[in-house]
Amino acid sequence: MAQRYDVIVIGGGHNGLVTAAYLARAGLTVLVLERRPVLGGASVTEEPWPGYRVSTLAYLCSLLQPKIIRELELERFGFHLYPKDPAFFTAFPDGRHIFFWQNETETLREISKFSSRDAATYPRFEQELERLAHFVEPLLLQTPPNVTMRRLSDLVGLARLGLTALKMKDPDLVRLIKIMTQSVRDFLNERFESEEVKATLATDGVIGTNGGPSTPGTAYVLLHHIMGGATGRRGLWGFVRGGMGAIAEALAQSAQTHGATIRTSAEVERVLVQHGQAYGVALAGGEEIRGQVVVSNADPKRTFLKLVEPEHLEADFRRSIETFRSDGCVFKINLALDALPNFKAFPGLSLAPPHKATVHVCPSMDYMDRAWDDANAGRPSEFPMIECTIPTAYDDSLAPPGQHIMS
Repeated sequence: MAQRYDVIVIGGGHNGLVTAAYLARAGLTVLVLERRPVLGGASVTEEPWPGYRVSTLAYLCSLLQPKIIRELELERFGFHLYPKDPAFFTAFPDGRHIFFWQNETETLREISKFSSRDAATYPRFEQELERLAHFVEPLLLQTPPNVTMRRLSDLVGLARLGLTALKMKDPDLVRLIKIMTQSVRDFLNERFESEEVKATLATDGVIGTNGGPSTPGTAYVLLHHIMGGATGRRGLWGFVRGGMGAIAEALAQSAQTHGATIRTSAEVERVLVQHGQAYGVALAGGEEIRGQVVVSNADPKRTFLKLVEPEHLEADFRRSIETFRSDGCVFKINLALDALPNFKAFPGLSLAPPHKATVHVCPSMDYMDRAWDDANAGRPSEFPMIECTIPTAYDDSLAPPGQHIMS
C-alpha cells in the first residue's frame, strides 16, 4: 500500500524546508522529497576540495525573515550570522577606492572623497529607502490578492493593501509607485553626482538580475536588497557560520524535531492528479506516495511543465507558464586561495577591511551597462561586473589553516 501524508513537499530547498517546518509544527504529517543527496537547493555548503567548504550558490544572508528565524528556533539548531562590515569595497582604475561601512559617519567620510554634496545627500537617501522598505517588507510574508479570481478573501486583501498604502505620506507613495518601474540608473542620477558612488550603490540593483542599471525595474531590486533583517538590522547582510548550507541544516532539524520526514536522493518524476486535484507523487524509481496536499519547492516551469502532465492544466495557464521569464545572466566561481588577495588600491596581504567587504569590480554604471549589453546579446561580457566575497575573513572553519575561500 502506498504511504500517505498530510503534505508532500517536492524539493528540500530553503523555501521547501520552511514550509515543512511550519506545517510540521502545526501537527501535520509532512514528507520532504529532495532529488539531490544534500538539502538546501541554492542554500547549500559543499566540499569540492578536501578541507574547503564553499557556499556553492547563494553566499550571503539578510532576506531570511527574523520572524522565521524566531518562530522556527533556528539559532537553537546552530544558525549564526557574522554581520558584514564594511558592506562594500570598490576599487577604481585610477587607484582610488571607496568603502561603505555600517557606521554612517565613516561612510560619509568615504563618500566625501568623491563628492561633498553626495555625502550630504546620503543620509536622506537611506532614510527614504528605510521608509519605503517599512511599507513593502511586511508584504513579503503575505499572500498577494488575486484580483482576477474575484473571491471575497482576495478583494478583502486588496482593500487592506489599499488602506495600508493610504497611510503613507503622498511623496513616499509617489516614490514607491515610481521605483517599481524605474531603472536604478535614473533613481541614483536623481540623487547623486559622483559616478563612483552611484556605481557602488547600483550593484544592489542588478546583482542576480537579468538586466543592467538602465533596465526598468532595477530601482526596486535596490530597494529589495536593503529590506532584509536577518542580522537584526535592516539592510545589513551577513555570512552564515558553516556556509549557506547551515541554514538548510537548521531548517531541516527544526522540521524533524516536530515530526517531519525528510528523504534525500528521492527524485519526484511526476505529480499524481485525478479530477483536477493532486493526490500524491511518483518517484523516479516507480514508488508512489499519497498526500492530501502536494507543495512544490521547484520553480514554476519545472513544476507545471515537467512534473504535471499537460492534460491536467488549462491551455491558457500552461501558455502563461511557458512564456514566464526566468532567464539568468550570472556566472559564479568558487576559488580556493593559498593567501588573501592583494588589492592595488589597498595593498597588503594581512587581513584588512577590503577582505571583509563585498568587493566590486564596476567603476561606472556605463561599464555595468556594457557588461549587460554583452550578456543580452548572448555572449560573455568582455569586461564583466564582478562581486567578490571572502567568507573565511569571518569564518576560518571553511578552509584549512592559513587558506581562504573566495566566490
